[in-house]
Amino acid sequence: MDLPNFKKHLIEKMGLTTEAFVQVERYVKVKKVVKGEFLLKQGKVCKHSFFVEQGLLRFYALNEEGKENILQFATEHWIVSDRGSVYFKEPTTYCIDAFEDTVVVLLDESFIEQVSKISPDFRQRNERLLQNHIRHLYKRISLLLGASAKSRYLDFIKMYPDVMLRVPQWMIASYLGITPESLSRVRKTLAEENFKIH
Repeated sequence: MDLPNFKKHLIEKMGLTTEAFVQVERYVKVKKVVKGEFLLKQGKVCKHSFFVEQGLLRFYALNEEGKENILQFATEHWIVSDRGSVYFKEPTTYCIDAFEDTVVVLLDESFIEQVSKISPDFRQRNERLLQNHIRHLYKRISLLLGASAKSRYLDFIKMYPDVMLRVPQWMIASYLGITPESLSRVRKTLAEENFKIH
């Protein structure tokens, strides 16, 4: 299967050469998921990180009333996983499902080991990506705890410019930790300020 986005990721972000990618290809596992299909359900152990080659995933928790609290969207070039469940082999409290028909590359520890043998600095670059992900999570927590709805929305637009037209407003509101009504007010205020969403 042709995986241009994954190939670009490994070469540009992870430092593999084109020749090294050819060697890595034999270890690549690809999965097609249809809209609404789960890659991870609450109570299961997460065994992979999922690189999105094409499509859109969402990573979320369900509260006691069954309401979704979206923690992350993952579009093309993004990686999503419950890393705690993967590392500690504990059942997850999260869900990952496809909001569009999606093609993912399954990344597990054996894949990382094989690629590390082929490209020695792969593991270090992978660690850097993980640390960057943690940095973004801290920023997100800080925004949820102390930033205005407007600031959170502006950060969302910057983080996910390609998600705006692909998901319903209630999902964006869930991600922001506000009601859909509050999101409508924020959008109206920004429109009045002649804010342009690119």
